Amino acid sequence: MSEKFCGIAIKLGDNINTDVIFPGAYLNISDPLEMAKHALEGISDDFPSRIQEGSIVVGGVNFGCGSSREGAVTSLKYAGVVAIITKSFSRIYYRNVINQGLMPVECSEAVGHIADGQEICISLSQGKVWIGSKSFDFVPPPAFVQEILKEGGLLNYTKRKIAL
Repeated sequence: MSEKFCGIAIKLGDNINTDVIFPGAYLNISDPLEMAKHALEGISDDFPSRIQEGSIVVGGVNFGCGSSREGAVTSLKYAGVVAIITKSFSRIYYRNVINQGLMPVECSEAVGHIADGQEICISLSQGKVWIGSKSFDFVPPPAFVQEILKEGGLLNYTKRKIAL
């Protein structure tokens, strides 16, 4: 994960649950690339086609609520999502986002200024979100979480630590 990157916003609302992010009808799929084809399909059939490499999902409060299904993060990751900016995450989903290597950003103020389709830039280490000429601060995750994200997730991080 690079120090600063930009992507196009896919704006959602409050209380987006895991059944909407990755519908239960697809839980029998284990291939991550196949899972990606159904990311956000629970919102509408056209959502999977809107996601492109480098997309940034933007949600309101309680993003990722519902059942603790890893596919709700895996499908977004393999569809090309690199970060999720919210007002707040459900705690289990937040941990799953880190474990899968997606950037979690809680920044209520920024969410209110982001429009669907708008370009957003993020620096995790600086704790900043840029929307056009405006910038918004957020509390970056602790250093050990940033290390996990730099490795692309907990599995890669653990493999590297074991190899040392």
